[in-house]
Amino acid sequence: MIKPTEKIWHNGRLIPWDEAKVHVLAHALHYGTSVFEGIRCYDTRNGPAMFRLREHVRRMFESAKIYRFGDIGFTQEEFAQACVDVSVVNGMSSCYVRPIVFRGYGDVGVRSLNNPIECYIACWEWGRYLGAEALEQGVDVCVSSWTRIAPNTLPAIAKVAANYMNSQLILMEANQHGYTEGIALDTQGYVSEGSGENVFLIRDGIIYTPPLGTSVLPGITRDAIICIAGELGYPLREQAIPREWLYIADELFFTGTAAEVTPIRSVDRIAVGAGRRGPITEHLQSEFLAITSGDAADRFGWLSYLPTPAAAVA
Repeated sequence: MIKPTEKIWHNGRLIPWDEAKVHVLAHALHYGTSVFEGIRCYDTRNGPAMFRLREHVRRMFESAKIYRFGDIGFTQEEFAQACVDVSVVNGMSSCYVRPIVFRGYGDVGVRSLNNPIECYIACWEWGRYLGAEALEQGVDVCVSSWTRIAPNTLPAIAKVAANYMNSQLILMEANQHGYTEGIALDTQGYVSEGSGENVFLIRDGIIYTPPLGTSVLPGITRDAIICIAGELGYPLREQAIPREWLYIADELFFTGTAAEVTPIRSVDRIAVGAGRRGPITEHLQSEFLAITSGDAADRFGWLSYLPTPAAAVA
């Protein structure tokens, strides 16, 4: 359960947590017309810092553009600053930040271009999404019977609430059968992604990940791992991955804001490699966590450091 903080940002002002309410006839509640992001703020050795804040805000604005939200009333820079402000005012050094933009109360028809646009940003404490031990031990997953949304139905590159009904089916099915997570295939039968994570596969020292054309969200952490792998000299290919490669991979891992870099130790009860975190996964994971903890230099410029509460007031 979420542990409430003191303030939530709403349309340019900070309001008490309990006053952040939405009308029961808000368009987003009935039709899924909301775009959102999930941003981690890490408690680094140099102070609290948000991971790739600008990239997350940009993706949210692009999602809103795809769904014709029009002018939401704030620039990307203003929205990024609001993410910082709500974290600082709540005194958070490590948290999960959730900005969301949606069509509010007005017309209840499917067409909603005249509905008001509502903007909120909340933050709260959040630990490891797939469990604290998952980063080292890995997780057990299955191939879902649910495929990812087909091209030209719902745009997969938009992070929109409606898409996550598909994700819920994938995850609920996996959990019901005793797995931590599910991996979905695309409509052509190639590996797509997890319910909320991108997938990477390693075979013979080469890293593979599905291309965006296989109905995957262009993950911010996915991009970070691609950058880190390139810097470390690992060959990486974005290409279609057949399902059976999951069973004969040397290593597999998930990436995501919530999952970070999580090894996959089995697929459909078949052990991946030695059935534990592999050496390349561990190398990439350690480099990623070193950057986000401040133990390694922020050589990619990914961390946006928060001001201290005193500095913010001044």
